[in-house]
Amino acid sequence: MPQEITRSELVNLMQIRAFVQVVSQGSVSKAADELFRTQSAVTRAIRDLELTLAVSLFERHAGGMRLTDLGNCILPRAKRAIEELHLIPHQLARLLAKSSDKAEAEPLWLYNVRRLQIFITLCQTRHMQSVAMQLGLSQPAVSAALKVLENGAGVALLERTPHGMVPSLAGREIEPGIRRALNELRHIPADIAARKGILTGTVRVGALPLGRTRLLPQAIVRLTERYPGIKVVTSESAWGMLAAEMRSGDIDFIFGALRNTLDIRDISSETLFSEEMVLVARRDHPLAKKADIMQALPQARWVLPRSATPARSLLNNCFVAMGIPAPDPVIESGDLALVRGLLRDSDMLAAVSRHQLEVELASGELIALPIPLPNTNRPIGLSYRTGCLHSPAADALIGFLREVCQAEGRFE
Repeated sequence: MPQEITRSELVNLMQIRAFVQVVSQGSVSKAADELFRTQSAVTRAIRDLELTLAVSLFERHAGGMRLTDLGNCILPRAKRAIEELHLIPHQLARLLAKSSDKAEAEPLWLYNVRRLQIFITLCQTRHMQSVAMQLGLSQPAVSAALKVLENGAGVALLERTPHGMVPSLAGREIEPGIRRALNELRHIPADIAARKGILTGTVRVGALPLGRTRLLPQAIVRLTERYPGIKVVTSESAWGMLAAEMRSGDIDFIFGALRNTLDIRDISSETLFSEEMVLVARRDHPLAKKADIMQALPQARWVLPRSATPARSLLNNCFVAMGIPAPDPVIESGDLALVRGLLRDSDMLAAVSRHQLEVELASGELIALPIPLPNTNRPIGLSYRTGCLHSPAADALIGFLREVCQAEGRFE
């Protein structure tokens, strides 16, 4: 599930808007003109933001406002949050086939963290009363916030159905951008702490089966021992769900078997190592003593990756190349605990990367049958949003993942 974004983690969007404009214009007076606000209001917004973050963002000079080191530190995220919200009216205009004239106007209706949080939580729970209870608000306050958003959008964002309040097409279209904006704000305090030499915050990792057996745990142990203030949250969904969460900024990156992302412009990948698959069985499996295992494979009972996965496609092609019909598995699963139990307690066979069950193979509980599986080599590594700004904590975990792979001689 996408993460819950609590209001206490986030700074004020109107203050962020004022900060970005002062940087862009170089002075409070010019920013005030652009924002159609008084100089005192802009000055107060900057002061309140500095109080919230407990840092000085500007050095005041007779010639204008100059960013401090910490001001420079938060500027990229502040700009990204505003840019994400600026894109939303354009998305709606395209979706509704309307003129983009209105889309050029600044979307002030989006510059309220609580309002955005209410929308995201409604999309998640689909129940207005649950949102009110979860956020400590009255139900009329939730309804009023939604009404402001829908008036600004010019279209219904949620629809009442027998199954609750379901996001409309427009609601689904704008939800990822709102999530990305809120997640950029969420990282700002951790960015400041890192600049001061203190690594804190939460890393959210999409963990695919091959990577989460040992490499990811090793990297997490190193990270949390070195930086006790960091928390790690993992998500073990299928690739498609993890990619959707990553696009919304709800997870920082995915670690595991890489997909072909050459045609996916918003996802980039980094190969850390590659590995061929092996045939695995229990220690005293009947095939372990057979002289000609190949002849027995067509009659074997299999537990294999799900049919839509790259691993399954590689296996099918491998078996066909060896002159053996692609197996029709009894069980399809990517759950290693289930695969391990099935192999241990039955005569089933599995085809996995050696790394996935290396503990059991090293102990002798499971064995690798002496049949090579050519052309099943899979790249393992990191997937992340193209051009994303990793949080300091996520950057640190990525660094430890590279170290772990390099220490095992697998780094490419």
